[in-house]
Amino acid sequence: MKYGILLAIGLFAAGLAQGQPLLDSAAVLSAERYLGWVAQYHPVARQGRLLGVQAEAMERLARGGFDPKLYGDWDQKSFKESDYFGFGEAGVKVPTWWGIELKAAYSVADYDAIYQNPERTLPEQGQAVLGIKVPLGRGLFIDDRRADLAQAKIMAQANEAERERMVNDLLLNAADAFWAWCVAYNQLQVFERALAITEQRFGGVVASFEAGDLPAIDTLETMIQIQNRQFDLNNARIVYRNATLMLSNYLWSQEGEPLEVTNALRPPLLSGLEAVPLAEGSEALWREARERHPELRAYDYKLQQLEIDRRLAAEQLKPRLDLEYNLLGEGTNFVPGAAANDGLNGLVAQNFKWGVRFDFPLLLRKERGKLELTRIKVQDAEYGLQRKQLEIANKIRNYINEQDNLLEQMELYSGAVANYRALLDAEYQKFDMGESSIFLLNSREQKLIEAQLKLTELEGKFFLTRQKVEWAAGRLGRQ
Repeated sequence: MKYGILLAIGLFAAGLAQGQPLLDSAAVLSAERYLGWVAQYHPVARQGRLLGVQAEAMERLARGGFDPKLYGDWDQKSFKESDYFGFGEAGVKVPTWWGIELKAAYSVADYDAIYQNPERTLPEQGQAVLGIKVPLGRGLFIDDRRADLAQAKIMAQANEAERERMVNDLLLNAADAFWAWCVAYNQLQVFERALAITEQRFGGVVASFEAGDLPAIDTLETMIQIQNRQFDLNNARIVYRNATLMLSNYLWSQEGEPLEVTNALRPPLLSGLEAVPLAEGSEALWREARERHPELRAYDYKLQQLEIDRRLAAEQLKPRLDLEYNLLGEGTNFVPGAAANDGLNGLVAQNFKWGVRFDFPLLLRKERGKLELTRIKVQDAEYGLQRKQLEIANKIRNYINEQDNLLEQMELYSGAVANYRALLDAEYQKFDMGESSIFLLNSREQKLIEAQLKLTELEGKFFLTRQKVEWAAGRLGRQ
């Protein structure tokens, strides 16, 4: 539901709450304040900020792979009133970043069971176990857990780059709507002034006709000109209303409600804005974009993630060779009997359980295939990065050229408007002296109006193109 209050009041109040006015005056909305509002409250900008929260959740998920784990089990069999066996173990396993897994456990057995497995024979009071498992082959340098966490950390940076890309594109679209709104308003002003002048002239022509100084056909010609001006003005009003609706698409409240632009809010006059091109040239902007453009950074992060995939795939080519050692206690006493007198060497060498696990696929087709696929993905991403770099560099140069050309065109048309105005003033003087006609006045005035409309269009294009340069360099998304 759209707010019933005036947008101008809402924006102005929000600006005061932030310590600076959002509007240049009570009714004029500047491009800077407008884009700042869009970047803060538009749903796309809010969605972009969710990416940071998502990245935190993904990193937390990956870190969960290193969480200590409690476990426990009890296995018992009784049949025909005889206890065959009973065995249980409870403990904690702690995976570490280096691939080593630590273990602390306590095992108990049914000491009176008649068929207890000798491998599970324990001291009567049970047995404490301290263990360590070390990968010596596959998994020594990287494994799934470490790869997931490393990629989650990169994903946080990649999501920030994606947020900047989303805001960068959003603000370009918003700027397009804003400058179209400005052009529509300024052209509306041209048509309103033209109609007012024509109506004023019509009054003078009618008075001159009634005084016998002008023929009746001049009043008809002036009336036709009024009708043409009204027709043009009506079209300009429709264009302005539609541009206002397009502008409203980008304005949302802090509460997430769409805002409606009312007649109390207007854009700035283009003639009052200083047409200054960006100080940086295309090469300086390209150097900046090469380091900071969100789309190029996204490719860089993708390559970093693929490098982790490649390392993990290469690790699978190694044989699995896991060494496990468990220090055994009598109850909770790890230095029983002779071990107490033999020191650490006696403790480690006498009361232990150890083992080695080895496996290695003979053909390695699965592992080699996965590694080759990863290499192809890396190459594909590198090609994509090269293409995107060229595309961005050319976009920057293209918009810089367009900006410079528009600046020259504006200077030319400013001179043309001044010359058309001078011709119209001269035609008025000739008309006052009886040396001109209503037809010539209308023609001169029409040329002036066309030049003013063209100049307004060029001004709007210039300011939009200047922001297109910043968009191409990836700057808008860093607001």
